[in-house]
Amino acid sequence: MKTPNIPQNAPYSDQQKAWLGGFFAGMHSHMLQSANSVNQSDARTINIIYGTQTGNSESVANDAAASAKKHGLLANVKSMDELELDTLVTMEYLLIITSTYGEGEMPDNAQLLWDAISADSSPKMEQTKYSVLALGDTSYDLYCQAGIDWDNRLSELGANRIYERVDCDVDFDELAESWISSVIPMMAEGATAATLTENETSGNSKPKYNRKNPFVTKMHTNRLLTSKKSSKETRHFEFSLEDSGLTYEAGDALNVIPQNCPELVASIIKAINCKGDEELPVNSELMTLSEALRTHFEIKLPNKGLLQEIASRSGDQELNELLQSKDKNKLSDYLWGRDTLDLLLQFPTIEISAAEFIALLKPLQHRAYSISSSGKMYPDSVHLTVASVRYQSHNREHKGVCSTYLADLVDEDSDVKIFFSPNTSFRVPEDDSLPIIMVGPGTGIAPFRAFLQEREFKKASGKNWLLFGDRNKATDYIYQDEIEAMQTSGLLTRLDLAFSRDQEEKIYVQDKMRENGAEMFSWLEQGGSFYVCGDANYMAKDVDKALHELIEKHGNKTVEQAIEYINQMKKEKRYVRDVY
Repeated sequence: MKTPNIPQNAPYSDQQKAWLGGFFAGMHSHMLQSANSVNQSDARTINIIYGTQTGNSESVANDAAASAKKHGLLANVKSMDELELDTLVTMEYLLIITSTYGEGEMPDNAQLLWDAISADSSPKMEQTKYSVLALGDTSYDLYCQAGIDWDNRLSELGANRIYERVDCDVDFDELAESWISSVIPMMAEGATAATLTENETSGNSKPKYNRKNPFVTKMHTNRLLTSKKSSKETRHFEFSLEDSGLTYEAGDALNVIPQNCPELVASIIKAINCKGDEELPVNSELMTLSEALRTHFEIKLPNKGLLQEIASRSGDQELNELLQSKDKNKLSDYLWGRDTLDLLLQFPTIEISAAEFIALLKPLQHRAYSISSSGKMYPDSVHLTVASVRYQSHNREHKGVCSTYLADLVDEDSDVKIFFSPNTSFRVPEDDSLPIIMVGPGTGIAPFRAFLQEREFKKASGKNWLLFGDRNKATDYIYQDEIEAMQTSGLLTRLDLAFSRDQEEKIYVQDKMRENGAEMFSWLEQGGSFYVCGDANYMAKDVDKALHELIEKHGNKTVEQAIEYINQMKKEKRYVRDVY
C-alpha cells in the first residue's frame, strides 16, 4: 500500500500541496495500522509453555516460537509458573515442552500448575489442540515421565492431540527440531497469517555458541579452596571470555564439555581385548578407538543398553534378575560404586569388538555448573566452584568425569569447550531494595557468591543473608576471606554457619533456619526472596520442610496456610531453587 503521490503539475499552491501530502501520509498510516490490526486480530495464537530445571526446555520453547512466527502465527511463550489453571484451560492451540527432574518428578517451575491440572476439579479442555515434547535421560527409570504425565492428563481432559508426543534423550537437538518442523505447520493449517515485522519473524536468535558449537577458551585459574587436610577437594576455576562477545547473568549455568580420563580409556580398551588403534567411523569421521572413547562417548557409568548386553553375554543370573526386577532399588544398590570398567573386569570372558562396544555407548555429554561470579563484575571471565569427585571402590580409584578433567587434565595450554545456559528464574530481585536469603551449603554457595558480587556492583540497598555450611570449619570453609570481607563491608547483612562435624551433634543449615525463624519470617514479610542451591535429595528437602515449619510457627498459620504462603512465593518467583 503506497502513499498517494501528488503530481507536480497539480493546480495547487506549494502550501496546499504540503497540506495534502501530510493528509495523505496520515491517512496511509492509519490504513496500514487498521490493516495490521485486522490481520493481528484474525491471526492464530499458539501458546508454548515450558517446564524446566536447567533451561533446556525454555531454549526449545523459544525455537518453537521463532518457527511459529515464520509461519504467520502469534506465539505466546510462558514458563509454567507464570500460568494459572483458568488461563491454561482456555487455550485453543497449546504446545508443552517439559523436562523431567530426578526420578520422574516435575521441574520446580511446573509443579504448581501440574498440581492444579491434576486435581479432580480441573475443567475439561475439549477445545484445546496440543502436542508435547518431553526431554529426559534414558539412564533414569522414569524416562520423560513429566512429559508423559502432561500428555496423558490433557488427553483425559478431552484435549485433542494433533501430533504424537516426542520423547528426547539427553542429546535432544535433532528430535526437538524435527518435532518443531512437524507440529508448527499443523498448528498453522488454515490460519490467517499475522503481519509481522522482520524483527518479530526473526524470533529469539540462537546464541552464537552452544553445545553443538562451544566456545573454545583457556582456564587461567585453578585454585584449591579446601584445606589439604580436608576430606573433600573443592576447587575454584576461572575461564577467559576475552574477545568472545559472550555475556552471562548471575544465576546462569556454565556448561563444560569434558574429556574422559586417559587411564580409564586405556583400562577399558584392555578389558575388551582391543589395542586402541582400531579405526572406527564416529559421526561420519574415522578415528581411533582410543580417541573415540576419550572425546566422544560416556564410558564412566553404564547405560541400560550396555548393562543388558553385558548381562546377556555373560549369562550372569544375578545381573539378569536385577535387570528384570520391578524393584529398581535393588539394581541401584548393586551398581552403587561400580562403573563400566568394574563390570567389564567382573565378566572378563565377554567377547565384544570395538565397533560393538561403542555402538552400546551414549554420546559424551556436557556438565552444567552454577556460575560463581557476576558477569557485571567480571565481564571478561567466568568462575566455577567445583567439588572433585574421587573415591575408592572395588579395589580401584574412581573419578568424576568433568570435575577431575578440570582439576587434573586442564592446564594453561589446554583448550576447554564451554557454553552458557541462562536460568531466567534464578536471579537477584530487580528491586535492589528487597532483602534476599541464600541457603547454599558446600558448593551450593556458588551462585550466591555471584549474587553478592552482583548486589555489590549495583550498590543494592537490600539486606543479604547467607546460610552456609560444610563438614569442618577449619578445612571446609571455602571463600572464608571473601565472606568475612563482605561482612566487614556491610554487604553481607547476616551470616549463619553450620559445620556439621565440629561438634558431637550434627548441625545443618536447616537447623540454623529454625533457630532464627522469627527473623527469617520477618525478612519474607518484607518481600524477601528465598534461594536454595545444592543437593536435591536431602538438603533441599530438609530446607523446604524447615521453611514450612517456621512460616507456620512465626506466621501463626495452619499447615494449609503455610503451603499457600509458600505457593504464592513460588508464583512471585521469591522461592526458587538451583538443586541437583
